Amino acid sequence: MSSYLTACTVGPVQTTDGEFEGKRKTPWERGGGLGDLLERWRADRSIWPNIVLDAAIDAREARYAPVPDALAPSVRSALAQRGISKLYTHQAEAFTLASSGRDVVVATPTASGKSLCFNLPVLDQLARQPHACALYLFPTKALARDQEESLRALMRDAQLPHGAITFDGDTPADARKLARERSGVVLSNPDMLHSGILPHHAGWARLFANLRFVVLDELHTYRGVFGSHLANVLRRLDRVARFHGSAPQFIFASATIGNPREHASRMLGREVALVGESGAPTGERQVLVYNPPVVNPELGIRQSYIKATARLSADLVRAGVPTLVFGQSRNTVEVMLKYLRDHLAEDRIPADTLLAYRGGYLPLMRRNIEARLRAGEIRCVVATNALELGIDIGALDAVVCAGYPGNLAALWQRFGRAGRRQGQSLALMVASSAPLDQYVAGDEGFLLRSPVEQARIDPDNVEILVQHLKCAAFELPFEAGEGFREVSAQTTTETLDFLTEHRVLHPGAAPSGARTWHWAADAYPANHVSLRSVGWDNIVIIEQPADRTLAEMDWRSAHTMLHEQAIYQHDGEQYQVERLDLPNRKAFIRKVAPDYFTDAMKHTRVEVISQASEEARPKVVFGSGEVSIVEKVVGFKKVKFHTHENVGYGEVALPELQMHSTSFWLTVPEEVVEAIAAPRVEVVDAVRALGVAMHSVACVGLMIDPRDLGRTLGSRSVPGAPARTGQPIIDPTIFLYDEIPGGIGLAPRLFEERLELVARARRLVEGCGCEDGCPGCIGLEFGVGIPRQKSRRQLVLTTLGCLGL
Repeated sequence: MSSYLTACTVGPVQTTDGEFEGKRKTPWERGGGLGDLLERWRADRSIWPNIVLDAAIDAREARYAPVPDALAPSVRSALAQRGISKLYTHQAEAFTLASSGRDVVVATPTASGKSLCFNLPVLDQLARQPHACALYLFPTKALARDQEESLRALMRDAQLPHGAITFDGDTPADARKLARERSGVVLSNPDMLHSGILPHHAGWARLFANLRFVVLDELHTYRGVFGSHLANVLRRLDRVARFHGSAPQFIFASATIGNPREHASRMLGREVALVGESGAPTGERQVLVYNPPVVNPELGIRQSYIKATARLSADLVRAGVPTLVFGQSRNTVEVMLKYLRDHLAEDRIPADTLLAYRGGYLPLMRRNIEARLRAGEIRCVVATNALELGIDIGALDAVVCAGYPGNLAALWQRFGRAGRRQGQSLALMVASSAPLDQYVAGDEGFLLRSPVEQARIDPDNVEILVQHLKCAAFELPFEAGEGFREVSAQTTTETLDFLTEHRVLHPGAAPSGARTWHWAADAYPANHVSLRSVGWDNIVIIEQPADRTLAEMDWRSAHTMLHEQAIYQHDGEQYQVERLDLPNRKAFIRKVAPDYFTDAMKHTRVEVISQASEEARPKVVFGSGEVSIVEKVVGFKKVKFHTHENVGYGEVALPELQMHSTSFWLTVPEEVVEAIAAPRVEVVDAVRALGVAMHSVACVGLMIDPRDLGRTLGSRSVPGAPARTGQPIIDPTIFLYDEIPGGIGLAPRLFEERLELVARARRLVEGCGCEDGCPGCIGLEFGVGIPRQKSRRQLVLTTLGCLGL
């Protein structure tokens, strides 16, 4: 949620940090502009024939409402100092609903001024009640600190004595004490609330006793496991607040999703009022989809989307268009940054005006980039989804997405970062060769007419619920007849009895004689419950010989990006990993100047732990259940910059990574494989190729990010069991598994829709015009080097027919 201009103004546009936008000028604002560049692209035969979508979204006029009379005079005065004489209609509606005591969710597009929707009711309450407090929750530390600056400025203008302070893992000890004892507004994140505030609520008695509002920003990011955990954290927050004598209101802010009222109500356990119609103006937005040209018609291989993105982004920078480029991974971001700098070197554009922004950069570096973006000093930033959320990064006129991010909600959230002022803006997606990207590129109406995805959570998931009941019992003993917010007293009692039987809790009695349950261990359980289901430590990256901490990386990513001899890329520079010290969580790197980057090769093995569902048909078996997923990095490729040719390989010796999750599977029995009139190796490859198509249509059908759903080919059979031929039985099995530890419910949904899933995969393969399979249908990576008797694509269809599907 950006704190940029949040209402209409009189005179020059003023931001919440007090600067006038009308006074900002940068040297490149006279570079020809977006309109001229679009005309040049339309006349360029190497570009425009590959534009598969060219649509204009019309500008929309602002709709206003007067500043409510009920707003405290000091807050009204603060708005007047900023030139705000009236509000957008959704801001006024949110204030009216919150003032009447309703819980509210504001679901309007990016840059529509949602921050005033929750700041006005909170500041109004602080102005009327000197001891009132509020708690703001943001999904990231960077976003909390960004909002802290704008909120404190607004509070100063309103002459409110209440302090506002961010409480997270980076907060020093003296500031933590101030947050507990004096601050009127505490800004934090769900993880810190879960493990740093609620278990120690006695030390936060002043906050909880006077808590009037809880603000939850970026609601759309809280889905799946993370959202299910957060719903239980809010159950605990509600319980602790009631213990201290308060009953806070909740205000949610969300980007556009398909079910904002339902999602917020599920998160809170009670009905929430919706503000869903934005009154903010929007400028004209040009939406383009560029599908790189086919460079190998026989194999259906297209030009590199990374190189195409860098080339088009360089055009935007030359035209003086402030641009934000989104990449799908850290490595992709760094490669695109290098290409972009190489393209623009001859234009004498300073390299330090072309930057990357991603996870792993140290906080000071990220904040410096954010500040320079707001000041208009950066011409282009290449980022991962770390900039998808509403950190205030100033005004941008173009967003380029290198690849489809997996769902429409994320795509439009990214597109919304451009056009944050009135005037023309550009939203450009460059499609990769991945099947999902080709599906989007092939349906010109998909981006504009398809409904935005819904956010789903399951707070009553047994494993998650039990974990948070343990945390809640540590915070306050349970009494007989007490529920857990909307969880019934009967269900709560049964769960507490289960924990008592396992000696996690011990029974007791209240002074009234009522039965109670108390925490039985010494350590508090929140330390062992990860809201994001990631329990691995970070790896610190140390540059040699300076012995300087350069960055950090999560444990799982370190195996693919920080193995020895890997080329680690940081801010467009290359470093070679000399040593990875896993026991001490350190990686030692040295700056080099190679003409290649590295790409790790990973092997995945899935083993079924328990089966939840099964359907055995005559020639195929469907199933779902809990699985163990073992990943191992087995080597790496050296990929030359610009040409992307493989110039070598290397070995990697790292331990396996194991994760428990849930999976859907399709098993082809060995006897069926033998019965198909084709060599066994080709049939197995056809099953593997079918898995590629099923993965693609599953991601579209479930409306999820493809990275949330893993895919591999394994065997459902018990290793070592002899077949009639004397050879081991290996029943080829397609596994589509949750990439999130513990699962987020994708596997059961795939099992329920199994026949439609296979039917959609068949239609995808049948409808493709390729001869032997291509990246748009069944992929290429599995068939290389196999001498064939028939087309891979035809063999996939033959296999489906033999399976009765």
